Amino acid sequence: MLVILGYIVIIISVFGGFALAGGHVASLWQPVEVLMIAGGAIGAFVVGNSSKAIKATLKNLPGVFKETPYNKAMYMQLMSLLYTILMKVKKEGMLSIEGDVDNPKQSDLFKKFPLILGDHHAIEFITDYLRLMVGGNLNSMEIENLMDCELETHHQEGEVPIHTVAKLGDGLPAFGIVAAVMGVVHTMESVHLPPAELGILIAAALVGTFLGILLAYGFISPLAGKLEHRLHESSKLLECIKVTLLANLNGYSPVLSVEFGRKALFSTERPSFLELEEHISKSKS
Repeated sequence: MLVILGYIVIIISVFGGFALAGGHVASLWQPVEVLMIAGGAIGAFVVGNSSKAIKATLKNLPGVFKETPYNKAMYMQLMSLLYTILMKVKKEGMLSIEGDVDNPKQSDLFKKFPLILGDHHAIEFITDYLRLMVGGNLNSMEIENLMDCELETHHQEGEVPIHTVAKLGDGLPAFGIVAAVMGVVHTMESVHLPPAELGILIAAALVGTFLGILLAYGFISPLAGKLEHRLHESSKLLECIKVTLLANLNGYSPVLSVEFGRKALFSTERPSFLELEEHISKSKS
């Protein structure tokens, strides 16, 4: 919603200011200029990226128009889930969670926490490392190194859409100049027309530069920043899981392990100790 709101503010400010200054907004509608800029940018996007990068970008872009799922409610459910799992392990042993880990979508334990169950990255991360813990063949240092490797891979993959969108935004002003130059060429070959008509052609040519810059810095480049924020939030979720599981592997109780994970969260979403304690008590009941 914030993205749409921001777009509305940009449109009202730019076009409204132009109209208040006495400009005719209808003169800014130049479909041919839009065709040259958008078509050139899309073509360059296809040429400059692999099919994997294009698919990743198209998959991630719709998410920026939605509210982030990584809020306090989600983290509360995550830490309640981890506490429940670790308490079950403490009471019944590691083998007691084998069925839950192998099929989390059918597990009564995981079904209590739908926000986490709906995030496949979080579920895969939790179940994969719990599976390694059940096997019992790796120590905490080896598992930590493996976690770090996976987190780095997750971050690298998440940066692909960010870079492609940023490069697309960087290229739009240049395509705006291309459209403007093409308009000037058309104007120069029409010098036989009256001055009033030549003025209209020059104005249409300048719209190309205007649209290229506006689309770049007002609409496309900000999306790269939004994607970057979303990547940091998704990585923080996995870091919370990592810290909690490693604390438990190093011998800390479930309560302290979850407290380690709570401390790893951003302060804006981090629940207080009492909030978390109350939420865990409710989930147990």
